[in-house]
Amino acid sequence: DIELRVKWPNDIYYSDLMKLGGVLVNSTLIETTFHILIGFGFNVNNSNPTICINDLIAKFNKEEGTELKPLSADCLIARTVTVLERLIDIFQEKGPNGVLPQYYKYWVHSGKQVRLRDEHGPVAWIVGIDDYGYLQVHEEGKGVESVHPDGNSFDMLRNLIVPK
Repeated sequence: DIELRVKWPNDIYYSDLMKLGGVLVNSTLIETTFHILIGFGFNVNNSNPTICINDLIAKFNKEEGTELKPLSADCLIARTVTVLERLIDIFQEKGPNGVLPQYYKYWVHSGKQVRLRDEHGPVAWIVGIDDYGYLQVHEEGKGVESVHPDGNSFDMLRNLIVPK
């Protein structure tokens, strides 16, 4: 019940306020086999400079009158790997459409409005992710367009996206 969210492409957030962690995925195709390396990190116990998962558990306990125990790093890793294994099984069986509904349930971008190209550019709405994992936006009168990050063209804090 703690409001954890996914910020495209690879951040884990508390609400849409603070980053708690991230995920990096590197894939390689060798002949007919994909090899995927997945790395993830969470701020479990360090309250500074932002917030950590155990701060959120303490806050939740105080607000809801519950007694959830703080998580240890090894417990969080074990839980994450268990869920990840299930998601990989679903993905292998059903493809992206098997996991995207759950992803969209937790991502921070549904229906968010952004500006394209510059701060005075046309307004667009984030609508989803394409088959390659790129963000899709809908600009009125122009339809849906995929946008690709290059390190300089996305400023999600300012709701600014530059399509490439």
